[in-house]
Amino acid sequence: MNRYRPGTLLREIAMIAVTAVVAFPLYVLVNLSLRDPRDGTSVIVPTTSPTLRNYADAWRDAGLAGAIVNSVVVTVLSVAIIVAVSAMAAYPLARVTARWSRWTFLLIMLGLLLPFQLALLPLYQTIRDLHLLGTLWSLVLFYSGLQVPFATFLYLGFLRVVPREYEEAALIDGARPIQVFWRVIFPLLRPITGTVVILNAIFVWNDFLTPFLYLSGSDRQTIPVAIFGFIGQYVSQWNLVFAGLVIAMLPILTVYFLMQRHIIKGFAGGLKG
Repeated sequence: MNRYRPGTLLREIAMIAVTAVVAFPLYVLVNLSLRDPRDGTSVIVPTTSPTLRNYADAWRDAGLAGAIVNSVVVTVLSVAIIVAVSAMAAYPLARVTARWSRWTFLLIMLGLLLPFQLALLPLYQTIRDLHLLGTLWSLVLFYSGLQVPFATFLYLGFLRVVPREYEEAALIDGARPIQVFWRVIFPLLRPITGTVVILNAIFVWNDFLTPFLYLSGSDRQTIPVAIFGFIGQYVSQWNLVFAGLVIAMLPILTVYFLMQRHIIKGFAGGLKG
């Protein structure tokens, strides 16, 4: 029979403390999103007269319906391009042992070392010269180029532990290399694909700076930019800001919970590699 020891009590206290630290931002988010403006702005004091009107006002005043559609389009297209390009790039890098493969991998990994802020102005000028400013394609192009190196790194680690016997059997049966990849190898990459999808989807969905720069002056906006409209120089509607944040996080949170099993498997597979 296990005895309740002081060490057990300390571990329980530590877990409770960690849970409180993690749960506090969520409490603040929900608390302020339900608060009537007349109740003050204290983040700790519970709301005395909660109201759901903030959600309706945030949805209407910020135009969140159109912003959500724009965010979904940008996120889906960007993630699809990232997955396709990264998986196809990682496959030959994982299978070919020639010297060019190693140098190509190092060249791709430079994208992880160089911060995109260094190229912020040249990238903006390039997007302008391509006449893509104010369009959703400017964001898709930016995110795809920015995130491919990291996604390639994840796919490469997973592909190194995938046995070659599967593709060798398919080649013997007469399949072409591109058919081997899409019909045999890519389905085996489902765990790491889930990881790549959710990590990039969260980044694209929550990014504020890039849409603020590239869509400025147009009638298109993503969710973070739409919510930013409630923050002014002299007056800020914090109850609507937090209500909008709750609305914004629900779609991506749903996707995360649906794919969390694949995320864990993807990281586990990459660590084994």
